[in-house]
Amino acid sequence: MLNLPGKIRLVNRKLHIAQSILLLCSILLFQSIYAQDPLSRYKTGGAGKSDTTLQHRTGLEDSITIHYRFLDSSNLRKFDSSILDFSKKFPIPWNDIYLGNAGNAAKDLIFRPHLQPGFDPGFHAYDTYLYNPEETRFYTTTRPYAELGYLLGSKSEQLISITFAQNITPNWSWAFQYRLLNSSGTFNNQNSNNNNYRLNSWYQSNDKRYQLFFITVANKIQSSENGGLQNDSLLNSNSYSDRSTIPTWLGGSVYSSSNFFTKTFTTATQYSNLTLLVRQQYDIIGKKDSIVTDTSLVLLFYPKFRAEHTIQYKSYSYNFFDDNVDTAYYNAHYGIQFGSPYTIVSSVPSDTLNKKDSWQELINDFSLYQFPDPKNAQQFLRAGITLENLGGEFDSSSHHFYNLYMHGEYRNKTRNQKWDIEANGKLYINGMNAGDYSAYISLRRYISREIGFFQAGFENVNRTPSFNFNRESSFAYVFPSSLAKENTTHIFASLDQLPFHLRLTGNYYLISNYTYYANYNEALQQSTIFNILQITAEKTFVLHKNWKWHATVVYQQKAGPATVNFPAILTRNQIGYEGNFGYRNLNLAFGLEIRYYTGYKADGFAPVLGQFFYQNETTIRQEVPDISLYVHMRIRSFTAYARAENLNTLQINQTNGFGFNNYNFVAPNYPFMGLQIRFGIFWSFVN
Repeated sequence: MLNLPGKIRLVNRKLHIAQSILLLCSILLFQSIYAQDPLSRYKTGGAGKSDTTLQHRTGLEDSITIHYRFLDSSNLRKFDSSILDFSKKFPIPWNDIYLGNAGNAAKDLIFRPHLQPGFDPGFHAYDTYLYNPEETRFYTTTRPYAELGYLLGSKSEQLISITFAQNITPNWSWAFQYRLLNSSGTFNNQNSNNNNYRLNSWYQSNDKRYQLFFITVANKIQSSENGGLQNDSLLNSNSYSDRSTIPTWLGGSVYSSSNFFTKTFTTATQYSNLTLLVRQQYDIIGKKDSIVTDTSLVLLFYPKFRAEHTIQYKSYSYNFFDDNVDTAYYNAHYGIQFGSPYTIVSSVPSDTLNKKDSWQELINDFSLYQFPDPKNAQQFLRAGITLENLGGEFDSSSHHFYNLYMHGEYRNKTRNQKWDIEANGKLYINGMNAGDYSAYISLRRYISREIGFFQAGFENVNRTPSFNFNRESSFAYVFPSSLAKENTTHIFASLDQLPFHLRLTGNYYLISNYTYYANYNEALQQSTIFNILQITAEKTFVLHKNWKWHATVVYQQKAGPATVNFPAILTRNQIGYEGNFGYRNLNLAFGLEIRYYTGYKADGFAPVLGQFFYQNETTIRQEVPDISLYVHMRIRSFTAYARAENLNTLQINQTNGFGFNNYNFVAPNYPFMGLQIRFGIFWSFVN
């Protein structure tokens, strides 16, 4: 066994404070140095030479050229200026349901199994609210760029977002991103407060042979847990016109302040994670080249053989606590007898509950690249080996583990843009997850203008069940004596017909040894193989000139003894106007958005575990499809979103009068929110 260095725990305790101080100092330093003369950092060094074309910008001082790339792709991308999809600004996609308030646990209505081998803590109910390293954007920009966003919704919902990107020098950039999502919710003990931030930098040497990537990503999720309503019929009672007074299973009667600086959490889930990543690349063999312009000399280097080292430090904390427990509830659902030394830490009072898993990871990876065509950076072979050290702390124990795995990859996006090939694999050869593996291949081909792009692929993953199913976890209650490795085969295909605005997608899953929760505290494994078929169609219809209908339909079908439930049909339809009414700088979209899914036995939710669990008794149906009215607009760098969501909850009767109280349910005992008004503005600035 390999142990984590002793200093890592000390670093983990102080890292958040140190990062905040470092971030503030960095912003002040960079701005003070470069704000006085924003063009000076692009001037030539000597003999009229420069390593970039950013220097020559005569007459364009108020314009900006900005691109970005991701960590595992050298392809430079541009911003998407479309405004139709609200989830580009709001973290919850249209196909997710959440437990009544933004920031509460969420679940995808489209079945997507976990297809990552190796170590996984197992807590994914709040993944939709997280920043992650894979989505980090590394910018290159001719001028400092910033976007400020503020969204205000009903029930004191607030979203604040900040994005800033700047090139310190032509070959060194940095970026910062922050988001706060805060909401009090409709029902008792439902408030949430989620914070995310990301700081990253990208440096490339003057000769283009060395690159350095740095990422810091941190997330803190805080969501109160009420366990659902005790009695659904109280929604129709005049005595509970104030919805926050309806009794819930957890939380008691807790006042929830709308001030996000003074949020109170007495029965809640608190998750936090931190990732620090440094990647260095050096092109050992390649070909030098250059481009001569009227004012500069641009140095180029086409790699043939590259070495790469990546080191990551990750920490995770998963915590559920209840400072005022209902002993009957916990005894009935989890079998917890309060006062027992086996269920409650001795230093914790008998009327509180605290469950926590904490992890630290230190990951070292060394990889080699070979480029068959030096002038095509999108074609390469990659092989590497990774050592992963793991340290876990639980309620009653702590353990150290390690993993050693090999990985390989081949990519080829041909220069004629007709073929896009990707194949990769990973094999765990020793350690905690020995025997885990993944194999993936995808082929994408441009066929013709009429047919478009066709893609087909295959994937097979063999993985150890997530650690929350392990008896060492603080969240393990009732579980099998042994668990086999999960195995999932995934076959997929898609057809993109751009001229016809049509996309067809098919997914087929063959799953064995599926591990799941059967109720509030019991984990089981389905040894019998089952399969799932998904077909998705996305089409845009032009109704009349600028009036369009965007339709998405998902069909899902299971066969065999599948211990998963999902709606057979899920659809979203956006019908409205898209145009500018003759104003050149205006981009406007308004209309109706309708989401509907067929009735199904929706998963229940176990607050202590932080997990959705399989249930086969209660059927959830939409009384009326979710209906929203939207007006989205963009004027140059200013974007605004105005939305009235859940209009379907309108209710007019003699008992309750007029109101938006005809709630749809998303899980047993969990009603979705009523009318939600959201208004948000996002403004981009160029220094």
